[in-house]
Amino acid sequence: MRPYAHFTLNERICLEGMRNAGKRPSEIARLLGRSRSTISRELRRNGNRQGRYSSWGAYSKAVARRRRSVRKRRIEKEPELREYVRERLRLYWSPELTAAMWNRAHPCGRIAFATIYRAVRDGLLEGVAARTHLRRRGRKRHGMRGKFNTIHPEHTIHERGREIEERGSCGHWEGDTVRGASGKGGLLTLVDRKSRMLLAVKVGDFSGGTLYGAVMRAFRGMPPKSLTFDNGSEFARWKDMERDLNATVYFADPHSPWQRGSNENVNGLLRFFFPKGCDFSALSQEDVDRKVALINLRPRFCLGLRSPLDVFCCT
Repeated sequence: MRPYAHFTLNERICLEGMRNAGKRPSEIARLLGRSRSTISRELRRNGNRQGRYSSWGAYSKAVARRRRSVRKRRIEKEPELREYVRERLRLYWSPELTAAMWNRAHPCGRIAFATIYRAVRDGLLEGVAARTHLRRRGRKRHGMRGKFNTIHPEHTIHERGREIEERGSCGHWEGDTVRGASGKGGLLTLVDRKSRMLLAVKVGDFSGGTLYGAVMRAFRGMPPKSLTFDNGSEFARWKDMERDLNATVYFADPHSPWQRGSNENVNGLLRFFFPKGCDFSALSQEDVDRKVALINLRPRFCLGLRSPLDVFCCT
């Protein structure tokens, strides 16, 4: 059976000319390579009340009919799905994560994350927009900036044991900073390698003493087993950290952020809430803690769709 193809404007112009010349539908069908029923249906559906046929009039009717026949998308037709997606996006979940969690609970009613992206783009989810609720906000990634090797470590990342490398247990942390506008402070961020649990401490500057104090506050009552930092001068008091926390401090290679991938990725999540140029001096630690809680309660693909808090507390 031949695949069905809609009439083109050129076919309708030819049809109008042959109709005005008095040709019968069967003859028109043979000349256009169409079936007789197709020609009869076209004349009946797109002719006017007087039985006359206009190619432009027929084309306009067909286009209008096709626009009206577009079926509604699932998110428009299914209130439960729409509300589920809307509430998760308002918690700043990604469309990929939202789709995965829905599909886990509804294996017979799966949805693609691309469908959610389209729904956001087309404004189908009230109170949700790409610029306010999606991590990238439609912006392109920027290149990573390198750092000078200002630290001369005793232990490098290449000396870490198998347990740390394979994320065998909680307590092995990666550390970095998130900077705000010039002179407006920032954050010390610490991420557990196994659970991806995030700790973030607001700091007013990035001196060695300030960062030392922030690390000590972060681990009060919860001593780490090891720490891995980059080579920034803000971690110059790493020997004091080793002594006071009784934990080994490792340093990544210069210009190698991928060696602390867990920390870099979570810093990207934080940047959604605190974009570059943010004035951290106008924020409190409680403001930071609320955003950190959203990240720690969010299920993660790398954790089998468990949350960092769940993994950290159950390990």
